[in-house]
Amino acid sequence: MSLPLSRTRDLVAALRRARDADDPMPPRERLPPVPLPPQRVFPSPRRRSRLAEAAAAHTTALVGIGAVGTRYATDVVLQFQAELAVAHAAVATQLPAQWADTNQYVSLVSRVADHRQFLLRPDLGRRLSEESAARWAATCRKDVDVQPILADGLSAVATMGAGPVLMAAFIAECEARGMSVGTPVCARFARVWLQDEIGQLARAKVAAILLGERPGLGTGDGLSAYLVYSPALGRTDGNRNMMSNIHARGIPPVDAARRLAVLAQLMLEQRTSGVELDLAPRAAELGEAARGGYRAPVARARLVEV
Repeated sequence: MSLPLSRTRDLVAALRRARDADDPMPPRERLPPVPLPPQRVFPSPRRRSRLAEAAAAHTTALVGIGAVGTRYATDVVLQFQAELAVAHAAVATQLPAQWADTNQYVSLVSRVADHRQFLLRPDLGRRLSEESAARWAATCRKDVDVQPILADGLSAVATMGAGPVLMAAFIAECEARGMSVGTPVCARFARVWLQDEIGQLARAKVAAILLGERPGLGTGDGLSAYLVYSPALGRTDGNRNMMSNIHARGIPPVDAARRLAVLAQLMLEQRTSGVELDLAPRAAELGEAARGGYRAPVARARLVEV
């Protein structure tokens, strides 16, 4: 015995009978023709011009990336967002307070109170706190040729990553060239000019600060190195020599350490640094660091695959 249909089903069945369509699926020949979809829903993507293709081989900038309609292609947007996230994460990461002690460095801190103030007040990151200055003056090795300093800068990620490798290699290279090296130190919430006060208190001839550099798109693990002869408060950027892009995809830390030691040796020989330093006598050892011409760009790593 079959169950009675619902009122709605009765009405639908009556409608079908009135239209001579008892079969719920109409015959195939009654279906209207369905047109094939277009091959491209959006306008054709704009490709790089020959000029953009040539330029892209010489820079990591986003050159001639093309578009789909009025927008960037999906893979371009995702890559940009991923690279921006890497940079944000590097700037936001803080060097743990105990990291220096764990890695057997003398721990110093600038006059900055917290990470937010570090980002907003670069001037406070250029001077030691009173407690750190007093402790450093009392315990550091004095009258040395080179005072090495490891610091967080704007990328604690880089400092905790390749920082110890660069520091150890730089100290070894300096000692191998007969230079005396000061007490290894690690400074927290540090800006470049902090090397002036640290080197002055140690009465060092050369101060070298190795710190996390300002991240670029997709590069949050790069280190920079700044060297200055006769460090003292009041030194300017014109008195410093700098090397950047120290990371696995740029200048490997071990290679950078060798070049930095050669640079320190030049400073001791010429008793100067910065714009007055003549790199020509050690150009062969310094390699591309002594040349002012074109340098191949750092390889741009793809972080997203579509």
